[in-house]
Amino acid sequence: MAIGMMNFTLKDIKKQFGEKTYSLGIEYVQKKRVQQIQRSGNLIRSQVKDASGQTYQQNTFIKSTTEGIQFQGTCSCPLILNCHHVAAVLMTIVQKNNIVGKNKNASTETPLSNWVQKLYSTVYPASPDASAKTETPEPSQYRLLFILSPDQSDKRLFLSICKVRYKPTGGISAITSITDIDSLLTERPNYFTKDDEEPIRLFIAMRAGSNLPVPGTIEPKGSIGARLLKILVTQKQLYWTNALSDIAKGLVFPLKGASAREAKLDWVESGSSMKLRWQFVPSADKTRKSSPTIDYILPTEPAWYMENLSCGELILPSDFPVFSISEIQDLIAQSPAISVKDKKTVARLLAEKGIEDIVPQPEQLKENVLENITPQPILYLGSKPHFYSETEAPVWFDYAQLKFDYDGQIVFLDSSLPIIRQISENEIERIIRDTEDETATFKLLKSFGFHSENGSSTPLANIPGAISMDSSTDWLHFTQDEMPVLEENGWKIEKSTDYRYDLQNIEKWYASITENDEDLDRDWFNLELGIVVNHKHFSVFPLLLPLIQKYPDTFDYKKLDEQPDTDSVLATLPNNNRVALPWKMIRPILRILGELYYLEQSKPAISLHRLDSARLAELDKNLPLQWINGAALLEMGKKLLAFNGVKIVAPPKTLKATLRDYQTEGLSWMQFLREYHLAGILADDMGLGKTLQTLSHILLEKEAGRLTKPALIVAPTSLMSNWQDEARRFTPELKVLLLQGKERAKYFAEIKNADIVLTTYALLPRDEEILLRHEFHLLILDESQYIKNIRSKATQIASVLKAHHKLCLTGTPLENHLGELWSQFHFLLPGLLGNEKTFNSEFRHSIERNGDQGKQELLNRRIKPFLLRRTKDKVARELPMKTEMVRYVELTNAQRQTYESVRELMDKKVQEEIAKLGIAHCQIIILEALLKLRQVCCDPRLLRGSAKKANTSSAKLNELMEMLDELLLEKRHILVFSQFTSMLSLIETELKNRSIPYEILTGDTTDRASAIRNFQDGKVSVFLISLKAGGVGLNLTAADTVIHYDPWWNPAVENQATDRAWRIGQDKPVFVYKLIAKGTLEEKIQELQQRKADLATAMLSSGQAQHVQITPEDLQSIFRPLEEVDISEE
Repeated sequence: MAIGMMNFTLKDIKKQFGEKTYSLGIEYVQKKRVQQIQRSGNLIRSQVKDASGQTYQQNTFIKSTTEGIQFQGTCSCPLILNCHHVAAVLMTIVQKNNIVGKNKNASTETPLSNWVQKLYSTVYPASPDASAKTETPEPSQYRLLFILSPDQSDKRLFLSICKVRYKPTGGISAITSITDIDSLLTERPNYFTKDDEEPIRLFIAMRAGSNLPVPGTIEPKGSIGARLLKILVTQKQLYWTNALSDIAKGLVFPLKGASAREAKLDWVESGSSMKLRWQFVPSADKTRKSSPTIDYILPTEPAWYMENLSCGELILPSDFPVFSISEIQDLIAQSPAISVKDKKTVARLLAEKGIEDIVPQPEQLKENVLENITPQPILYLGSKPHFYSETEAPVWFDYAQLKFDYDGQIVFLDSSLPIIRQISENEIERIIRDTEDETATFKLLKSFGFHSENGSSTPLANIPGAISMDSSTDWLHFTQDEMPVLEENGWKIEKSTDYRYDLQNIEKWYASITENDEDLDRDWFNLELGIVVNHKHFSVFPLLLPLIQKYPDTFDYKKLDEQPDTDSVLATLPNNNRVALPWKMIRPILRILGELYYLEQSKPAISLHRLDSARLAELDKNLPLQWINGAALLEMGKKLLAFNGVKIVAPPKTLKATLRDYQTEGLSWMQFLREYHLAGILADDMGLGKTLQTLSHILLEKEAGRLTKPALIVAPTSLMSNWQDEARRFTPELKVLLLQGKERAKYFAEIKNADIVLTTYALLPRDEEILLRHEFHLLILDESQYIKNIRSKATQIASVLKAHHKLCLTGTPLENHLGELWSQFHFLLPGLLGNEKTFNSEFRHSIERNGDQGKQELLNRRIKPFLLRRTKDKVARELPMKTEMVRYVELTNAQRQTYESVRELMDKKVQEEIAKLGIAHCQIIILEALLKLRQVCCDPRLLRGSAKKANTSSAKLNELMEMLDELLLEKRHILVFSQFTSMLSLIETELKNRSIPYEILTGDTTDRASAIRNFQDGKVSVFLISLKAGGVGLNLTAADTVIHYDPWWNPAVENQATDRAWRIGQDKPVFVYKLIAKGTLEEKIQELQQRKADLATAMLSSGQAQHVQITPEDLQSIFRPLEEVDISEE
């Protein structure tokens, strides 16, 4: 083969391989370590010997790219890719190409140039150049031959191709093996003839997919192999050699074609042994003498034989089974040498398998036939586990096998084997099967619901005679009802050790509580759930934990409902007995006792806090348990679990109000907590009367004679007057003491005589010493989200105040994250949720970051009895409809320019700080950036230094004033909320310019009551309110319209503001408008609002919690440039 289909140089090699590899390659070339090079197109196969004598194989692809020649070489050496062995092979090719180039003289003919010359001669046959090159060539001295040779085992034949040079006299002068077969077609040497083309193509086709150790050889097989042999014999190109090594010596012999001959299998004895061999069927022509033994059989279709330098088609017996000759040959080759003494044994074994008509018996045996034997049915029952993945529990396939006992001989239903029984060394009995009886027996099983698994795609298809049923219900029905009847009728029932329905009966399920364990704190108890089997108690926790850990997909908390109630989980007891744990029993256990998912070691019992006793009632409600002890805890749990279980109490006799049903239930719940020395959060929606329910609770305590010490109520400053007004209106019997203002010290002496003491969060640190001197009957925190920061001074003081009972009031117990919830429960019921570190690791991080539904439901179950929340749409259906609308406002051109300038400046500033400190340490600069962008959206004059610019205008302010003009014409009463008091001042100026009466309420308002009264009495129709000063504690039911001028991150704050109007007492539909500057960060604020609302919903309504933090992606979205719009300058 000519080297170099694609030319390359040493420079190309050096460029890609580098100096070191290139130098090593040169050394290998100089030492002539390149052993072999074969070229097929742009693929080079080669062998290189290392210094140690180790030979490595290389495959190198050459391709031309826009960057020049590229080499992709792999080697069997440890370096694998483009090593020095590959470089040496490429250098050797370049070296040989150079030598060939130097030796060229007048003749530069190559296969390619010859082909181009032939193409030229065909196009221009009259040309002198054409005629000079198209003269009839002399007969070639070379020819291709195909050589058959046996392998070392002398059982298989292989075919190779050789180039033969003939002597002028006709004999073979030299013979060379050809390993690069592809080049015969791609480069076509001069001696290649038209007759060579089809054999070469068939040879290459047979080589595809083969993995023979000797390159350039094939084993003739199948129909292609038969076709190839037939062509070679016809063209006299098929030769024989006794060994591949003899080819180079010229020891090859022509094979001649012979007529087709018939063959049969026979036993051939040699000394004391015998082997199965193919024999020629004797020819009818008596004059023809030949050996009956066939030298070789080739696995072609039809088969070919080779015998005494002749070959031809081999005709197999007509009744021979249909399978390939290669399989037959392999089986014959594998047959062991059998002692002549074992003839009878072989004959019997062949008869037992029913193949004596195919493989002859080496000796005939005497045979007796037995009929009319009644078969006894045998039903074998088993279960097979199948693993579809390593993380899933196995899928169990239950099956049966129907067998028949014929006088001690066992046979499967679907077996086609004859029944052979040995009588003596020379005699056997053949028992005839009663197929009608067998069919009737199987028909009976089919009537029970059994069906054959033969040919199915289930794992049972490989089990002989396997039959199965559709469901576990069918299996249980069969086991309990039909199987005993079969046994009575003489059936034999056998069971495997894995058979799932050979189970021990679970007599009952029990629950055991241990309250005085010396290893537990006094507020904790141990719970054990278990089963009773054969009068012995077994905890189910050690049975479930290994299954949860081993098969997490099957026991995935989110997929528990996918498991049918009729299915069971098989568990092995410590005594190795097996039981079936129904999903309808273990699913409630896994849901209610979510701790099982987080245990690391198996324990017979789990520890629960006594405040967690509601889960005992939940277990009792969902499971038929026998409670061994713990009756008091269970009873308390029942009351905690079901609100209906709380005894409804009558409202106080002296209450000057009629409580709604849900308010009476709330009062009863607070009384229940007091009775059991518990605490909780009343988390009703804003406007549902938490204040009235709490005052009723205090009044009821007084009427019952339990209010021997005052109730201390801590609330925001803005709510002091509200508590006073409500108490004066509804509970005038209660003596209320207000501790507020500079003169409050003179009232400290009256604390012990008051029924209610009012103070603010801001005053707790100042009055700490006085308040700690007193003991209170009730400690009530209104708007208890104020203690969400556990490290604040007010929170720490509230936690150490002495009180018999504690209560929190809030419409938003969770605004931003779960840590706020923990802080409130830490105040109310220390220990219920563990310490802060434990709570964060076990609950907060898992829920907020990972959305762990199992942890979320476990937390919900813990806090549910101590958090009472009712929403308006559920309990106050008499409230009028609330309609919320978003109005998008396009910024003016001046605003857009200002917004973009601020955005670019702050984006650069924020990104620089993040690059230096990281996002976690850049909160101040981020908040500053967000504040400035929000101010531009509201009114550019809010920016520092911009307030006096006369040419600035606000699209949102213009929109608001147009809305107010229209709404006032409709006689609407309007609340306008903003977080910026400076924005309210700008709105106030506009209202004055338009002579629109209004009231304003901010932190600087001194006479709040007058402002509220003027609006409620209808003296003004517009009320400007700062979100911080008027977002909570106000009853403004005169309003029917709420406008949020600017959005705030926390949706709960906005909702609280809205609920100043949409609350109990409102008799008109309420319309809520949100003004959003389109395309700005205000739209992003809306997205974050929804994410925070999701977290609160998850914990208060068992929804799905989401992570609520501003991410780098959020910042990228916030600082995204405004889209181009066409807006005229105002």
